[in-house]
Amino acid sequence: MLQKFSLRIARWSTFAVFFANGFGFGTWATSIAPLKAMLSLSAAQLSWALLAMSIGGVIAMQPASHIIQKIGGTGRGTRYAGFFYAAVLALPLLAPNLWGLIGACALVGAAICLMDVAMNAHATRIEAEWGAAINSSFHAGFSLGGLAGTGFGALMLWLQVPTHFLLLPGAAVVLLIVALATPHLGPGDTVKHKQGPIFRLPEKSIALLAVVLTLCFMSEGAMADWSGIYLTSLGETLARAAAGYAAFSATMVVGRFFGDIIVRRFGRPFVIGAGCALAAFGLILATALPWFTAVVIGFALVGAGLSNVVPCVFSTAAARASSPAAGIAEVSTAGFGGFLTGPPLIGAVAAQFGMRSGIGVIAAAATLAALFALRLKRSGKK
Repeated sequence: MLQKFSLRIARWSTFAVFFANGFGFGTWATSIAPLKAMLSLSAAQLSWALLAMSIGGVIAMQPASHIIQKIGGTGRGTRYAGFFYAAVLALPLLAPNLWGLIGACALVGAAICLMDVAMNAHATRIEAEWGAAINSSFHAGFSLGGLAGTGFGALMLWLQVPTHFLLLPGAAVVLLIVALATPHLGPGDTVKHKQGPIFRLPEKSIALLAVVLTLCFMSEGAMADWSGIYLTSLGETLARAAAGYAAFSATMVVGRFFGDIIVRRFGRPFVIGAGCALAAFGLILATALPWFTAVVIGFALVGAGLSNVVPCVFSTAAARASSPAAGIAEVSTAGFGGFLTGPPLIGAVAAQFGMRSGIGVIAAAATLAALFALRLKRSGKK
């Protein structure tokens, strides 16, 4: 048990780690369109690279809890995963060809998932010691980092940094934050838990939550990987195209900072359902009206809608599953699968039918998430 002062430091250090994770992802998002142009990739070829990121992530996520326990707890696991993330973040832009890009993306996907599991597990422990709901603030840190990373990436584009080196400054920032923050995380969860099978499906009591989160994460992954490319396909410059993900990140930050108040007022089932519906409306707007302003507004609505879905789903799954840890782990694995498989799905559809159709598929997924979420609301369970 940490002392009050040390716990406060651990909380803000954890917030910084979430920020660093989001910052790296934001810089990656702004680099995808230049990467596609640099290697002369088609939408289908880019989707193969993004699929490799998905595969690398899913492979790493399944044994992540086992790895973290062997390393010595969530605090140490977050530290090592953060350094790994910083080390591999810039590799995709250093790839000389498609095959090199596929290998680099697989490593980045593995690093993303390892860090995501470690820092979320650590955040859960910090929240338990804090004695109050603070999970939304950690996720706000990720979103704030994504917004800052997007702005940083846009600055690199404006400065006309060569494409090969676009991610190197961002990776250096992530490395610096991880190095400064992780020594103050505290040990976190160091208990030797009984480990179940590495590969397992969500329990029946949280299966619907896992489906909702998977569909929502498909939309979130799409915003990171394809929002810029969609805007460039409409004739926007690379710098202006960064506005789409920036709008998404900005509204997500605002939504998460007010998340606890919103949940207390309306309840988790309503927040999940309304959030999915708002995200679906934003994606439909972006595809129905392919103009810069309408698309940016649509992506902003997606951010606002999805902002509190993840914290609410995590809390609900923890309450409904056989144990809180099992509930969060199972829905996280399913949800992150959607986060990583959504982007290559867009690429495959875009290669055949165009970018608007690719984004339209994600709009359909968000609509399905809203319909499934209605069943959660009708159940009346908090």
